[in-house]
Amino acid sequence: MSRVSDSETTAPDSDTIPRGYYGVPVIHRPHWKWLVIAYFFFGGIAGATAAIGGIARLMGGRRNASIARVAAYLSLATLIPCPPLLILDLRRPGRFLNMLRVVNPTSPMSIGSWGLAVFGAITTASALLQALADMPGRERDGDDTLARAQRALAPLSAGGGFFIAGYTGVILSATAVPLWSKRPALLAPLFLASAMASGSASITLAAAIIGDGARGAERVHDLEAMASVAEAVLLFAWIASLGSTAKPLLEGRDGTVVRHGVVGAGTLAPLVAAAMSRSRRGRARRALTIVGSAAALVGGFALRYVVIAGGHASADDPQATFDITG
Repeated sequence: MSRVSDSETTAPDSDTIPRGYYGVPVIHRPHWKWLVIAYFFFGGIAGATAAIGGIARLMGGRRNASIARVAAYLSLATLIPCPPLLILDLRRPGRFLNMLRVVNPTSPMSIGSWGLAVFGAITTASALLQALADMPGRERDGDDTLARAQRALAPLSAGGGFFIAGYTGVILSATAVPLWSKRPALLAPLFLASAMASGSASITLAAAIIGDGARGAERVHDLEAMASVAEAVLLFAWIASLGSTAKPLLEGRDGTVVRHGVVGAGTLAPLVAAAMSRSRRGRARRALTIVGSAAALVGGFALRYVVIAGGHASADDPQATFDITG
């Protein structure tokens, strides 16, 4: 047998130790790609618009009723793509149905699946009631049965909307991906704030496009600005709390998306457009509102893209896994 040299038996310096398990990822990266990103984006808008519409309905008044009307249609329109996107990602429709066979309170996927199914029924009923209320001659018949039904459904719409708007962050934080699981308490509020910004932006955008079809939309525009600021604050707090795990969000292409997409388009552009629109009237104000709201929607999509893409990079980095498990 050959003699083992001293250099081979001596423990190597810590700086020369290969990081990770020979560079091989410790966990499997999630397969989620564009289908899930789009599902998170549309689902967030559907939930947020339902929540805004439900609260507006409970507050009463013509202006709030106009907001609730637009929100009811937008919530259903943005919810419709969600089941197909989810089923396509699962690859077999039966997988989604199997998750509805039982209710598992300890499973975020089970609670999320049931929440989506119940929310879908509430949103569909709300949109149908609104369509019936909008039928010609309905205001002249003096029957307030539909109004009572809409008001009774409003708390369910609001509660279900808030749940759907934020639960995707809960699902991400329940995984083993370091970027998502290291600071789970901040991920759901971040997704909720982003959804509220995107949802209010979609209502503001629709109101600007249809003219005075949604009187009082300036209140929603103010909500959009506040939600955008909250989203930016939570994003910075989350990134700061992650430490070295936040590397995928700060460097390369994903870092560029965070700076220019999430912060630039999602926060700064809407705030600048809102500030400029206050001193404008007519078409100029309408154009600025459309630009600002469209930018907020771009920022909302960018956030979901970069969180998913950053999760992929985090899962591929063995040291990121060791940092949270060691």
